[in-house]
Amino acid sequence: MPGMPRTAFLERLDAEARDLLLSVARPVSFLKGSQLVRHGDAARGAWLLREGSAEAVVRLPGGEALTVALLGPGSVFGEMALIDHGTCTATVNAVANVDGWFIDRDDFRALVAQRHAAALRIQHEITLVLSDKLGQLNARVLACESGEDRAARVEAACMDPLDGVARSRHAAFEWRAFLARLAFFEGFDAGEIEEVAGLGKLVEVPRGHRIFVIGQEASACFLVVRGAAEMVARRGVSERRVAVLGPGQVFGFMSVLEGRAHGVGAYAREPALLLEFPKHRFESLYLQPGTLATKVHRALQRSLLGSIALTNRRLTRLMSQASVDSAIEVAPLTAAYHGQLVAGA
Repeated sequence: MPGMPRTAFLERLDAEARDLLLSVARPVSFLKGSQLVRHGDAARGAWLLREGSAEAVVRLPGGEALTVALLGPGSVFGEMALIDHGTCTATVNAVANVDGWFIDRDDFRALVAQRHAAALRIQHEITLVLSDKLGQLNARVLACESGEDRAARVEAACMDPLDGVARSRHAAFEWRAFLARLAFFEGFDAGEIEEVAGLGKLVEVPRGHRIFVIGQEASACFLVVRGAAEMVARRGVSERRVAVLGPGQVFGFMSVLEGRAHGVGAYAREPALLLEFPKHRFESLYLQPGTLATKVHRALQRSLLGSIALTNRRLTRLMSQASVDSAIEVAPLTAAYHGQLVAGA
């Protein structure tokens, strides 16, 4: 069951970013026993707890109550609702008097639209929260056996599979004109798309070719222009496909942003044309205050929300399977799903 956060969200922000975020927050207080949100309600924004404690509870089919999260000072929940519409997956009740803040989605969007470095830092922390949520959900899914598991491929973590593969700015079709149709560039104007494209180079990868391997240092991230890439996670001596990404989807970016090795492997599901962004160029785009960086942050957050939604669908299938398969424990799966407190509508 998810517990109290190791590092409070506000403490992860510097003073300038924290003050900026709280400038659009509304103070809230709840007496012990009060209900903060109700299971099934539309989520309107995020909640930050300053003092007190609360618990998130969901009712199981037999009527039993299951506590899926404990919330204390520094806890944040509902952050997904800051990015897109969602639904509360559990009821949150105050188990002690609670003081904190509520941040409305529209107010948050107005804040991050500012050309301010502190606004970008807030965006980055939200992205890290979403990434952490996705990692926890994927770990819960991978803990369950699946008929999709297969023998893991042998791969050398120290080698870059794209070493020696040619990079180019040209393809067999008008790829730059095609970018405007991709989901990643929703809301970008032609000049902004051109600026982003200019930071990368094309790499063509044949079907089955490795793009990066588990444990490899993240030196670049990739946008699928044409074709598809398959993400593979390791489970003991087995591996499992966790996603198939098509045109307009981006991958490898969280490893770049967090400065860590890739936790999954990537392969060309079919012949693929990828736009590769070297680490230093991607970071310059991501960190430079301005309208373009704000749109890039938004696009990456949409990508994470899409991945979370995919993992949630796997979780719900496992929960259904657990009802007829005694070998699968339903309570941890239920806690993982409802413990998010907000899921995509």
